[in-house]
Amino acid sequence: MATYEYDMGIIGGGAAGLTAAAGAAQLGAKVLLVEKERELGGDCLHYGCVPSKTLIKCAKVYHLMKSGKRFGLPSLDPPPVDFKQIVTRIQEVVGAIERHDSEERFCSLGVKVEHGSPSFVDRHTIELDGRSYTAKYWVVATGSSPSIPPIPGLKNVSFLTNREIFYLDRLPGSMIILGAGPIAAEIAQAFCRLGTKVTVIQRSAQILSKEDKDMADELMNVLTSEGVNILLNTSVMEVREENGLTQVKVQEKGGERPRTLSAEALLVAMGRKSNIEGLGLENIGIEYDGKGLKLDQKLRTTQKHIYGAGDVTGSHQFTHAAGYEASIVVSNTIFRLRRKVNYSLVPWCTYTDPELACIGMNEKMAQSAGIPYKIYIERFKDNDRALAEGESVGKIKMLIDHSNKPLGIQILGPHAGELLGEWVAILNSNLKLSKLASTVHPYPTLGEINKRVAGTYISPKIFSNTIRKGLKFFFHLKGRACETDPAEKNSPAVILPKKPYN
Repeated sequence: MATYEYDMGIIGGGAAGLTAAAGAAQLGAKVLLVEKERELGGDCLHYGCVPSKTLIKCAKVYHLMKSGKRFGLPSLDPPPVDFKQIVTRIQEVVGAIERHDSEERFCSLGVKVEHGSPSFVDRHTIELDGRSYTAKYWVVATGSSPSIPPIPGLKNVSFLTNREIFYLDRLPGSMIILGAGPIAAEIAQAFCRLGTKVTVIQRSAQILSKEDKDMADELMNVLTSEGVNILLNTSVMEVREENGLTQVKVQEKGGERPRTLSAEALLVAMGRKSNIEGLGLENIGIEYDGKGLKLDQKLRTTQKHIYGAGDVTGSHQFTHAAGYEASIVVSNTIFRLRRKVNYSLVPWCTYTDPELACIGMNEKMAQSAGIPYKIYIERFKDNDRALAEGESVGKIKMLIDHSNKPLGIQILGPHAGELLGEWVAILNSNLKLSKLASTVHPYPTLGEINKRVAGTYISPKIFSNTIRKGLKFFFHLKGRACETDPAEKNSPAVILPKKPYN
């Protein structure tokens, strides 16, 4: 029987790798963790989730400083932003979280941490800086990097990605952003609020192309109202530098001729690619494609003792999804449970203001799957707490299938990511909507919108003509005490969406 130096070897010290390492080590496994960067934490900690949310908060506070008039307060004209101070704030937050992801902490858990760029030399062995390491199981958790499109001239100009955008030495006076996905939308709003003139160029007909158009368009209206210039259906033909500015030649759909835009900074935010190069996967027969590793439902590669987790899978590129996948790997390697992944209830959130948070299917997904559905909507303009806080934009949209179970929830509104937590619990517990509709929420809270949309679905069943007639027959109820319009005499007590879609 073969013997190996480690029970588990992990390549990549981001969210997936750290979760797998901590879980396996605390269960008694001897674990090796290899990270190519000097620090652990991965893109999320250093170039993604943490710095972006810190930047977004800084921009929101600055935006609120200028919005006093909306709240009956004096109007202020704060001085221009010193971006170096924002960078300092970002570094402070990253540093505070980094302590939890330090090499010292993982060593205390029993994990051996090595730094460098490893490569597989056989199915159980990697080589790192001239030394070989063997493990019974391996986990590839190398993450992803910005995808750079083959635009003529792009490689010859200076451009930014998520790795540089949070650590600039000054605030750009103007910025062009290629792409309109979640990263692009968040950065566009944040920099615009801080004082940068921002133009977003999107190839398709909407921002956030994976989301339902009505939700994306409502968010786009907020961004444009704040000053973000968004060009839809626009292709980038060429990029060049001239007189210290980046020149971007674009062609708008239906436009007579191309035009050229210029800005001090260019951000490329057109998707991600899996970090696979240099791992020697081809040496041991592990299959992958342009999206990432080819995995089965147990997250095994074509070598069954080698697993994949996190962005390198090319599947759900979220930090929380990486943590979930790592838990599947630990279950299947240490506990030998043979768990399978199920992404149907993995939530996601775009942290613009307002936020857009989702779980389950949206309309695009349901239509693609050929699943019939009905829609129920509640708007934040009808939520008392939202009105009190000046947050009347947005709505919650619930999709119900033919068996009267929720297919998915989308929330565009203040703290949408937090509000979605209630739905994460409800959908994962398979609770009935009647349970949510009958709960008591504190008043006034934004969370009441969750109860209301469930009530919108339940109310027609409770307040139907059949129920009213039955109660009148058995208990001799006398009916309406006030009439405003004869046409309203037979109207239901609860107003429903005008036309639920089938």
